[in-house]
Amino acid sequence: MSNFVYISPNFPDNHWNFCDRLKQNGFNVFGIGDCPYDNLAWELKNSLTEYYKVNSLENYDEVYRGVAYFISRYGRIDWLDSNNEYWLEKDAQLREDFNIANGFRPADMPPIKFKSKMKDKYAIAGIPTARWHIVDDKAGCEKFIEETGYPVFVKPDNGVGANNSWKIRNEKELDEFLKNKPDESYIMEEYVDGTVISYDCITDSTGTPLFETGNETIGSIADIVNEARTLKFFIKDDLSDELRSKGRAALKAFGVKSRFTHFEFFRLNCDQHMGKKGDIVALEVNMRPSGGISPSMMNYSSSTDVYKIWADMIAFDKTTKSPGERGVCAYVGRRNSRSYVMSNEDIREKYADHIMEEAPVDAALAPDMGDYMFLAWFKTFDEVLAFYDKVSEEK
Repeated sequence: MSNFVYISPNFPDNHWNFCDRLKQNGFNVFGIGDCPYDNLAWELKNSLTEYYKVNSLENYDEVYRGVAYFISRYGRIDWLDSNNEYWLEKDAQLREDFNIANGFRPADMPPIKFKSKMKDKYAIAGIPTARWHIVDDKAGCEKFIEETGYPVFVKPDNGVGANNSWKIRNEKELDEFLKNKPDESYIMEEYVDGTVISYDCITDSTGTPLFETGNETIGSIADIVNEARTLKFFIKDDLSDELRSKGRAALKAFGVKSRFTHFEFFRLNCDQHMGKKGDIVALEVNMRPSGGISPSMMNYSSSTDVYKIWADMIAFDKTTKSPGERGVCAYVGRRNSRSYVMSNEDIREKYADHIMEEAPVDAALAPDMGDYMFLAWFKTFDEVLAFYDKVSEEK
């Protein structure tokens, strides 16, 4: 029987599905997390062969001892993963230290985690990226801005999501950013006026896609996060030929194999230095599933089970799971700080035949994803737009 160590299997809370499908495929599934066992969802408890509680997942030695414990009891570990951006580097180090064959090692991390180093891989793929500069001093930043003009966008070179990112419109805002910049490396990029879209994929051991889909966000992700706006994004299973082509080129350039990945792109809203209106250009890569509840949204939009497809890839390097009825799955993440025309109860009543799930958003994801989310399935995109108009309308 094969052994899989899943790091932080309780977060996000839908990740119990990955563990469950592994168990269905005959794996021993071992969880390592900082949540007390009694507080784990029953679905997760039922999916795990055994669970090892640590005081903090930030403490590498504790997690290391957890893996060593499982090896001492069950033998060699075949796979280890968290499917979580935050733990990618620790996952890689654990694979290195325990010689776990499958997955990235520390030497693979720089072009995966550092936005500045992703640029070279996208160049290999032939996909344009924004001009950039590693933030140093004001003189260096101003020299870069002379080339691109305002506005520019700044974000941590190694960061997760859109937190601690800013759009800088003028010299005053540049001075304010430099004065208050966190003590970490930041990348400055020319501002891209584009719609964020994604290419999401599960690949086998040769890098061949077993499943492909994508999402699109309404509005600027950075503005949504920094101004606590209502998050609206959707998944529909009809990738354009251009997006599919660029996604597959990126997979090859980054050497993606046996993974669930989330590549983010811009579709340009107007002619810019990077290309013409409508062109697709690179934003960044995330070597894990799209965040939060997104995998379940993929299931609804394609009438499939991506958790099973992923577990089939791990177990068999192939899958027999195929999409069913196609539609559009819409996410809306509403903010406690905003006053809406429709209450949650109003939404439940009006869209009773469409709501697939609703729930409070975990506090760790709320800055990006909103405080309370609804997932709704519609046959057409026009219905999705009408839904968004209603549920995001403010008083």
